[in-house]
Parts: sequence; C-alpha cells; structure tokens
Amino acid sequence: MPAIDATRAARLSVAPMMDWTDRHCRMLHRQLSREVLLYTEMVTSAALVRGGALDLLTFSPEEHPVALQLGGSDPRELAAAANLGEAAGYAEINLNVGCPSDRVQSGCFGAVLMEQPALVADCVAAMRAAVEVPVTVKCRIGVDDQNPEEVLPDFLARIVAAGCERVAIHARKAWLQGLSPKENRDIPPLDYPLVFRMKEYFPNLHISINGGVTSLDQAADLLEGGLDGVMIGRAAYHHPTEILSRADPVIFGKGLVTSAEDAVQAMLPYIDEHLLAGGKLGQITRHMLGLFAGRPGARMWRRTLSEGAHHPGAGVQLVVEALSHITNVDDLRNAG
Repeated sequence: MPAIDATRAARLSVAPMMDWTDRHCRMLHRQLSREVLLYTEMVTSAALVRGGALDLLTFSPEEHPVALQLGGSDPRELAAAANLGEAAGYAEINLNVGCPSDRVQSGCFGAVLMEQPALVADCVAAMRAAVEVPVTVKCRIGVDDQNPEEVLPDFLARIVAAGCERVAIHARKAWLQGLSPKENRDIPPLDYPLVFRMKEYFPNLHISINGGVTSLDQAADLLEGGLDGVMIGRAAYHHPTEILSRADPVIFGKGLVTSAEDAVQAMLPYIDEHLLAGGKLGQITRHMLGLFAGRPGARMWRRTLSEGAHHPGAGVQLVVEALSHITNVDDLRNAG
C-alpha cells in the first residue's frame, strides 16, 4: 500500500470522540468522503502496553486515512503504544491533551497535561523517536485559571521542539473542576482569534482548529482565513451527510458529492460481514441515524432503525426498509 498522507488529509478531519468514532462510525464516514482524516476513539497507552488489548487497534484498511489517538503521560509507555499503532497500520499517532473528563484526569492525561508542557514534550519526543508516521497533539488553549495568551505559545514551542509538526487546537479552555465534560464543550467561550495568532507565531506548524464548527462552509472560511486544517466533532457525527458529502470537492478540490443513499448502499456488504462475524446490527446503525437529517422521511428512517435494530435476526433488510421511508425531493417535485 502506498504511504498515506495524513497531513494532507488533515485539511479536514473528524475529531476523535469517545463512544462515537469507533470503526463502524469511521467506515460510514468513509463512504461519504474519501479524503477527510478520521480518528479513533482515544485508546490509553496502558490498555495497549500493560493490558495487551491489541483488539482496540483493529480497523479496516478501507478506513484510510485514519489516525490513532492515544491517552497517557508516560513517555516510554506512549512510545511503545505508538509503535504498536504504527505496526497496526495507522497513518498518524495523536496524543490527547484536551479531554477534561474526571476519568482522564485521574489517569494524569488529557487536558490536565496542559499544566505540564515539559512532560508533554518528553512524551512527543519519545513517540517521535519510536515511529516514522507523524506524531501530533490535540490540545486546549489552556485550563482553569491559566492565561492562554501566555501558556499556549509556550506549550506549542515545547512540542514543536520535541518533533511535533501538526497540532489540533480546541479553541476553548477546559475547566477541570466545576464543569462536566459536556459543559466543557459548550460553556467556556471560543477564542478563534487566539488560534489564528498561533499560526502567525508558528508559521511552519500545521494548525487545525477545533470547537464550534457546525458547517462545511464555516470550515472552508476558516481555511481561507489562513489555518491549515479544521477538525469537526459533534456536527460531523450528528449530521454526517451535511458535513462530509461535499467535503471532497469543496475542501480538497477533487472527487464528487456523495449522497446519503449511496453511503447506505455501500454499507450493506459491510453490515452483512459484521453480522456473519457475530456482530449486532445496532452496533453499526446507531451511527447512521443522522444521515438524512432535514430530509422528508428522516424521522421514520431513525425510528425504524432505533426500534428494530436490536430485535433478534435484524439485518440488512431492516436498513433497506428504513431507506424506503426516505422521500427524494426531486420525486416530490416531479409528482407535483
């Protein structure tokens, strides 16, 4: 297989999201865009190195370009985990320095590491020495009472010196005490201008912006404004067609618009294979509920899948039935 250019793909990426961006979600997103960079859910270095949970690295080559996000704070362990990720075929290894959950804090990784930039630099350097693929970082602009104008440039300078060539910055602070992970995605104000200033300070650093991006047109405007990449999270998950179906021609200047119907049809053989291997339909279709958001019949599409996917024997026929509820707007015009 030719080398995967994850940096080029990072012009637009779907953020790593726990419990959401599993391999079934990524396979669906890949049907809508051939070009965008996809991320795994965060996998802890301890689970891989100490726990031997190599099944967490399973993915299909059809998902490429796809990156592995690691959580951890021990440089040697992260280096070993990065090596396992590269051996599994991932095109990039990303270090999580942005997740604010209590579970992540108790493990001394995620956003709490914004308070330890020297340790993050050591982690990046160790990972960088262990693998050939890019080592990247996803971070916040700061945490708690930190002054982002001061801490973010210092943080970036340290990881760049350690060998990081690409960073995704969630343009919000994380409040480690007092806000839930959900609240940390909405309440701290966005500071896009600060991220743009970081691009001025570090012109050779590939900077993607994350947080509050809700449309493909907004992503295109941010790229036009001078950033290297845009990372979209919840909007890409809940409205995948709206975000991803036009991404290839609009963001990458190649390929065609993909329809949600085509994405569903492309998923049917994958669903069949999953079921034959003993999997359950709902493990895949839970990620497909937002495909037709805003379209006539979308409610029945969601209802059919939500209510039927967990029944014994549910298979591709249920997906075909759900698809039959989608009314093509052109058909409505022609009927009129």
